[in-house]
Amino acid sequence: MDFSVRRLAKITSLPKPQTGFRALIDCAPQAEAAAAHAIERTRPVWSWIYEERRRLATACVVVITAWLFLHVTFGSNGMVVYRQKKAELRALQGEVRGLQSDNEHYVSQIKELKTDPKAIEREAREQMHYTRPGEVVYVRPPAPSSEKPSTRSASRSK
Repeated sequence: MDFSVRRLAKITSLPKPQTGFRALIDCAPQAEAAAAHAIERTRPVWSWIYEERRRLATACVVVITAWLFLHVTFGSNGMVVYRQKKAELRALQGEVRGLQSDNEHYVSQIKELKTDPKAIEREAREQMHYTRPGEVVYVRPPAPSSEKPSTRSASRSK
């Protein structure tokens, strides 16, 4: 109960709307004087801005145009990045075409191995070196490697 009584006391102590409006009317001449003083102090700046408005507008347009040019050219989605992505796309498309042709080759090879007995025989002869009775298989030796053997001589520690 004690809390609600204090709360009612605060509510009854609020100023009436007429009192606040009167206080505002009483302060109006002082506010007008302060505003007039601020206007007089800033008048040279505003008059300079008004006189130079065309030059300022031209300068703003030049700055915005330069910023847009730089942003379009070098921005995160600019022309430089666009060209890099386009080159990357062409390379990936070429890789995809190559993989698709490899895939088609493997599909046709699988199809042949499933249906054609001659293809099965050819693979057996090539990969596993199978022969028919009376045949001789000649296997070439591996090609010599083009790497030169390293000639590291042991260094003597003294």
